[in-house]
Amino acid sequence: MVKSLNALLSATGTNIFTTMSVLAARHGAINLGQGFPDTEGPDDVLRAAAEALLDGRNQYAPMTGVAELRQAVAAANARFYGLQVDPDTEVVVTSGATEALAVSLMALLDPGDEVVLIEPLYDTYLPVVRALGAVPVLVRLQPPKWDLPRAELAAAFGPKTKAILFNTPMNPTGKVFTAAELAFIADLLVRHDAYAICDEVYEHITFDGWRHIPLMSLPGMRERCLRIGSAGKTFSLTGWKIGYITACARLATVAARAHQNLVFATAPNLQRAVAVGLAKGDDYFDGLAAGLAARRDRLAEGLRRIGFGVLPVRGCYFITADFSPLGFAGDDVAFCRHITEHARVAAIPVTAFYEGEAPNHYVRFAFCKRPEVLDAALARLAAHFAGGVAPLTGRARSA
Repeated sequence: MVKSLNALLSATGTNIFTTMSVLAARHGAINLGQGFPDTEGPDDVLRAAAEALLDGRNQYAPMTGVAELRQAVAAANARFYGLQVDPDTEVVVTSGATEALAVSLMALLDPGDEVVLIEPLYDTYLPVVRALGAVPVLVRLQPPKWDLPRAELAAAFGPKTKAILFNTPMNPTGKVFTAAELAFIADLLVRHDAYAICDEVYEHITFDGWRHIPLMSLPGMRERCLRIGSAGKTFSLTGWKIGYITACARLATVAARAHQNLVFATAPNLQRAVAVGLAKGDDYFDGLAAGLAARRDRLAEGLRRIGFGVLPVRGCYFITADFSPLGFAGDDVAFCRHITEHARVAAIPVTAFYEGEAPNHYVRFAFCKRPEVLDAALARLAAHFAGGVAPLTGRARSA
């Protein structure tokens, strides 16, 4: 008799991102599913990493991060948001933002604690919350506007609420939480003596005059928030897996203990290179957003021409598109499989970001790709749907 393994992990299948990427590779599809850029990051940051690799400092980095990066994170908090941060006690460098999420949850949660989560959500949130023995309480945003449902959110807080975990700018919706929505959340945290884990990895990727506001910057929130940033998203270097937590010393100390027991330290040469990146001028950060806004517009316009409904995108890497106007009979999973196999373009079904029943006629396309790649994907989709879709079969008619 073989004893069973961890029940939660044994029951967790391969995530949809891996599944669709494998399917895309099998069919030679253009992959607009997984959210990573197809270009390298800034040359000076890459050179800094290469030079740092040869400077004789390749042993374990300090647990909370090299001094250069902790100081750069603190300086960026002051520069962009007016937050005064002690780099020695209030910054923890992690091996990516996903680890930052895990250690932040570990720092706060005991078994039986409740955590408020906002759907649609990043697929890592629920497994980590449950692995810690905590209880997720889900609040759902509704397309197409994705407005915060204040009554439902207030009802989700109760005596057992330890924290809220939310993402702004938000994947996959493209929502940027407004000042009024953040103030409402802040009021709930004070009334229920709770904390916030703020997934802000797309903080520098906002469009059309929208600006990211950290919840931590609101009155009374400095001691209640763990704010998570990502060098991968900010510098288009997702493979580096460098994240950072900003929190008051009381919270940062416990998060660092969790980090100590998971990873302990992160590659020192990459940390020093990210410090160079965070000191770049405003032209870099403005250019990052402007360049992605142009790609968003390029993809959105093409999808509309094909017949998709395109939802507003105020931040992040992704467009949510409604395929129901195309007449496809199946759900979003079937649609993504269909276009990957037959149009040779991969996307992600938006139901993957929900637990349970959810709107099933939306898909997510990543626009953090070279313009010529977006154009090629649009050309394939346009050719495929040129004759419409047979409603009863979900198969494209011949053009």
